[in-house]
Parts: sequence; structure tokens; C-alpha cells
Amino acid sequence: MGKLGKHGKVLGPKGLMPNPKLGTVSNDIKKSVQDIKTGLVEIKNDKDGNVASTIGRKSFTTENLLNNFNFFIDSILKEKPDVMKGELIKNIFITSTMGISYKVSSRK
Repeated sequence: MGKLGKHGKVLGPKGLMPNPKLGTVSNDIKKSVQDIKTGLVEIKNDKDGNVASTIGRKSFTTENLLNNFNFFIDSILKEKPDVMKGELIKNIFITSTMGISYKVSSRK
């Protein structure tokens, strides 16, 4: 990381800067590559409570995308604290990288 720090101004805005919290900086290269190849995904959230993640690629079949979407929603719902009242998920939108977003029904 010390040697990469000087390139942060270029790599950071492109989203290519490694981050130790995400596991992209590691001494165990074999494990890191294996995790990424097996489908390790990054779930991001912001201060407003929005959660975002990648559920697939253009090459994925409809069935694979649907399975990934359902797994993502289930994993979010599993993290809901027992003391929390009301709905955890209020709205769901799905979009391609540079496309229009579409609202999805959030009822289970």
C-alpha cells in the first residue's frame, strides 16, 4: 500500500484503488484470487440507508440473475435486528451500469 499511495489520485476516481477492508490488499494472493473467482461481491451502503450491489453480468442467464437477486434480498433480510419494527426494505430498484432504473416489487 505504501508504494501504491502515490498513484491514488489516478486509481481512486476509477475505482481501482485497493482497499484492505475489502480484501483487495492481502499477502495471500491465492486466496484473494480464489475468492474473487468464486463470486465474492461487495455490498455498499450510504448514510441515507441505500444498499447497492452487483448481482450479475451481461453474460448471465435470467435464472442466474434471479437466483442472485433473491440471495441478495435474503441476505439483507437476515441482517435485520429482532428489535427493529416495520419494514426493512421499502423500495427496490434494479438497473444496468449506465441504464434506466426500474422499480421492483419488494413484497415477499
